[in-house]
Amino acid sequence: MPSHPLSRRDFVKSTAFAAAALQLPATMRGQAGGGGSGVSTTPAQPAVEVPPGGVALRWLEGRPALTTGATWGVPWPRGAMRPDQSFALSTAEGAGVAVQSWPLGYWPDGSLKWSAHAIGADAGRAETLVLAPGTSAAPAAAVSVRESGDAIEIDTGVVRCVVARTGRALIRSLVRDGREIARDGRLVCLRQDRVEPDADGVVRQEPFTGEIEAVEVEQRGPIRAVVKLTGRHANEAGRAWLPFTIRLYFYAGGEAVRMTHTFLYDGVDGQDFIRGLGVRFAVPLRDAPHDRHVRFAGEGPGVWGEGVRNLTGLRRDPGEAVTSAQVAGRACPPIAEFPENVRKRLELIPVWGDYTLAQLSADGFQIRKRTKPGHGWIDADGGRRAAGLGYIGGATGGVAFGLRNFWQLHPTQLDIRGANTEAAEVTVWLWSPDAPAMDIRFYHDGMGMDTHAGELEGLEITYEDYEKGWGSPYGVGRSSELTLWALAATPPRERFAALADALRTPPQPACLPPRFTEAKVFGPLWSLPDRSTPAKAAIEDRLDWQFAFYKGQVEQRRWYGFWNYGDVMHTYDADRHVWRYDVGGFAWDNSELSPDLWLWYSFLRTGRADIFRFGEAMVRHTTDVDVHHIGRFAGLGSRHNVQHWGCSAKQVRISTSAYRRFYYFLTADERVGDVMRETLDADHKTADVDPVRKLPGQVPKDYPARVSVGTDWCSFAINWLTEWERTGGGKYRDKLLIGMKDIGAARYGFFSGDRFGYDPETGHLYNVLGDKVHASHLSAVFGALETCAELIQLVDDPAFERAWLQYCELYNATEAEQRKALGGQRHGGGDVLRTGHSRLTAYAAWRKRDPALAARAWTEFYQGEARRGRQPALELRRIEGPAVLNPVDEARWVSTNGAAQWGLAAIQNLAL
Repeated sequence: MPSHPLSRRDFVKSTAFAAAALQLPATMRGQAGGGGSGVSTTPAQPAVEVPPGGVALRWLEGRPALTTGATWGVPWPRGAMRPDQSFALSTAEGAGVAVQSWPLGYWPDGSLKWSAHAIGADAGRAETLVLAPGTSAAPAAAVSVRESGDAIEIDTGVVRCVVARTGRALIRSLVRDGREIARDGRLVCLRQDRVEPDADGVVRQEPFTGEIEAVEVEQRGPIRAVVKLTGRHANEAGRAWLPFTIRLYFYAGGEAVRMTHTFLYDGVDGQDFIRGLGVRFAVPLRDAPHDRHVRFAGEGPGVWGEGVRNLTGLRRDPGEAVTSAQVAGRACPPIAEFPENVRKRLELIPVWGDYTLAQLSADGFQIRKRTKPGHGWIDADGGRRAAGLGYIGGATGGVAFGLRNFWQLHPTQLDIRGANTEAAEVTVWLWSPDAPAMDIRFYHDGMGMDTHAGELEGLEITYEDYEKGWGSPYGVGRSSELTLWALAATPPRERFAALADALRTPPQPACLPPRFTEAKVFGPLWSLPDRSTPAKAAIEDRLDWQFAFYKGQVEQRRWYGFWNYGDVMHTYDADRHVWRYDVGGFAWDNSELSPDLWLWYSFLRTGRADIFRFGEAMVRHTTDVDVHHIGRFAGLGSRHNVQHWGCSAKQVRISTSAYRRFYYFLTADERVGDVMRETLDADHKTADVDPVRKLPGQVPKDYPARVSVGTDWCSFAINWLTEWERTGGGKYRDKLLIGMKDIGAARYGFFSGDRFGYDPETGHLYNVLGDKVHASHLSAVFGALETCAELIQLVDDPAFERAWLQYCELYNATEAEQRKALGGQRHGGGDVLRTGHSRLTAYAAWRKRDPALAARAWTEFYQGEARRGRQPALELRRIEGPAVLNPVDEARWVSTNGAAQWGLAAIQNLAL
């Protein structure tokens, strides 16, 4: 089992190196929020003249081959922009680009903090764009929205779409150049009553179709229009389940309709199983069968393409003019020009009506076809990872249809049925009906843990927080992204491959990293990469290594699948050479100890596209899968477990907006915005779902709820702060300020017990421990530092700041220092997570301008791992042969808890 180092240096390898590292406070004092003078790994600043108050933008993955329209967010310094500021967009050469702008967030003084912007599909593909105050150029073709009593019509200037207000056909029609390209777009579901057949070998299935309950036009153009539809899937007997939210996005000059599809699971445990879930529509076909074409995108630039009636490979050659046209997807010459020996036998050439591309795992897809129902399927081709894009149509028009993250979210499938008829039926399956039924029942029977004592014993051995009935998936959901292109004709293969690239990785504009630090959004807790000293360079090396390691683990460990993609595992099992996927609370991470924050601060400081996409996948997963959106636990998330919803610890520390607001403000994503609003009243849930009910030494519940000031109240606070930013004020701002005052008024502030009495109606916190002191090692590691740093930046509350600085300074302090400051007591949080808590010391040092505290912070940072016996050498061991199923790279000392907290401490200590 050879070792393969990934870096030239081990971390803190020698005494000399450690000594150099400890000189950091002297070299970095006073650099909070800024960058050093060393070499930066951030993208280069575009060589473009930016007008006063303006900002340069780039495409994350470089200039795209094509766009379907794009939306992004831009931060502004406090007081720099009016809340109603208008903006102009231009290329680096000064050519105006039509842009639609709207506010996303405000500073407490009412000035603009975040603005959102959209450009159309016809906006060009300039490598660099410049946004500045001004008046936007007019679009060549604006999006128009026209409403009637039963429908909404959206016209992009290229396609016209009619969206229904009621019924089961969400998209009534999609028209281009006066020709109907698609119609009857609807949601479909197959319900199965059991996973295994009954004694008679019977499994019963029934179809459901999405039924609209409400429609809202959220944006009306001129560049971007958004229509939101909500409803449930219903059958003919009148049963309705699986609530859905669909958003349709239209961009000026666009030939595409982007769709986001979200569903929530509300089935009966053990009775309702999803066998298939998808989006279906009809495609009128006007061309002769040999001028109809089917396309599927494979891996990379690969394209599978055939005619519905193939004219190549025949015994009688129709001629190069015919075969070359069909292979290219163009209309063949008129039949009258075919050779007679082919022309008179056309009806004897098979017409293939049905096609399927099924991706049932992350590592294989298969393409099959048949002539029509009642006849056998023929294997056509296959490959490893399909892009998820298909096409059906001909010379007079057709539809390209695709599902993003197709292979990552397996089992998925693309179906074309009836390509030999006047209208083909297309289904994009989010869950393939060729796969086994979706089985999301809890994975064990409780194993006799029928009492609280038994549950605690289970926690002791597998780290699983089990409680009967609390591991239900009721209320969790999943979002998917689809795109439909209404095309005037079959696209050339090269263009089809470009469409597949745009589906895989939608082009995304973004600011460069210096912009985020200049605007001072998200607090003062990061700086730009700086390699100006050996110690700084070593930290940057490890940050890069750590991200590369997790990126590689996603692939090697196959962290893919409909419910799993976007998450990472919690803890490693070095004996089996696997992550502990099947061991209680050591399996899926579910945001434990904030890997989400580590990723987003890493992106802000580097601007790296791969980090953004990793964080994007995590946001999509944690926003929908790890949070209960309806039902008993609505607004709460689930702690780490073998199943994402399996843990009985239902807490706002997982559903918190702290992990989602970065992506929301960077992209203006409406789905993430919805969920952040869902959690605004999650504090009310703590009255019924007591977050500390299982912890020892509980105080009496004299108030409606008992909450931790760190994991609970700080999670409430960031939810409310985000809403304050989005709306400019209101009741959630008031609730936030009340809680800050209560904490500041407590004798020992954040040390006044990590379990406060709490009244969700008023937002008041009550000290229930009297003069006792207590803190949890978890209080600050779920976004509390990040939240409090922003609150102190935004709100003038000296008592709250004193309380937080006291907590930061004393948490890692010596017992003597704690007792001196805390009335002869120590806080009791223990000495775990010392490295992670070093950033609290760093924050206190920065706010108090205290060099001694700064030096102590670096000592804690380096000693934290050493004291726990870890040897963080930046190298991987290659494990292969019969010890494992597939070759893997392992770093036995890495855990996601440690990686997240080390990453945050490294980034924040460098900044502070």
